[in-house]
Amino acid sequence: MLAKSINRNAFVIPIIMLSLMWLGYMLQSLGFFSNCFGAIIPLYPDGLLGIITSPFLHGSLEHIFGNSVPIAILLFLLYQFYPTIANKILITGWISAGLLVWLLPPIDIFTGQWNYSCIIGASGIVYVLAFFLFFSGIFRWERTLITISLLVALYYGSLVWGMLPEELFSNLQEPSRISWQSHLAGGLVGIIMAFLFRNIGMKKKKYIWEFPNYYSEKDDKLWQEYKENHPDDFLELPQKPKDNIWDHLDEIRKKEMQ
Repeated sequence: MLAKSINRNAFVIPIIMLSLMWLGYMLQSLGFFSNCFGAIIPLYPDGLLGIITSPFLHGSLEHIFGNSVPIAILLFLLYQFYPTIANKILITGWISAGLLVWLLPPIDIFTGQWNYSCIIGASGIVYVLAFFLFFSGIFRWERTLITISLLVALYYGSLVWGMLPEELFSNLQEPSRISWQSHLAGGLVGIIMAFLFRNIGMKKKKYIWEFPNYYSEKDDKLWQEYKENHPDDFLELPQKPKDNIWDHLDEIRKKEMQ
């Protein structure tokens, strides 16, 4: 097993997050969020509110379903295996990724024109969590966390392509509605936080045989057990003779005279 017990927050936090996401989508359906209210609008003052609220808003059922499953799984892994820093990672990653999206100029890389858009959805947080979990295991090089890294890479490795404009891979009849900027910002923030927090929480255990220049007979339990169980094997071992103080009398006198 990867863990001895299940952390309570590993269930509670994903449930709270999913509840808020679906509540936000229901309010959207009832018309409470319209005309880009609550969305991130890059470099537009009114769009700053979206840094907090945009993860709760989604454009369609397909959109919210696509974010709900990875959000639940990745939050569970974060709070289960990084409980001491999970809150910091989620909150800092949430705000940092959203702020970075807001700061990125809304320029169409193909036409060079400014294209103001309303950015909503929790995919930025998905990228923060996925990239943090993957690179944190690599940076720490701890067996359990490396296993988590491999699981994330196995199931969400294709996320890396979402960090690039969709137009690079297919001929679209109209501009893509997928915000690759959110994915890119989330991925970068996740990597940076994995590096900054690499020394906090679970670390690789170092065993005595990993220190080639260190050896202590007292720490060698097998050796001690052997000595206790086979005392006869040590009866005829050569013993170091005790020093005779009279053999060093001249040396002692010279030191006293100095």
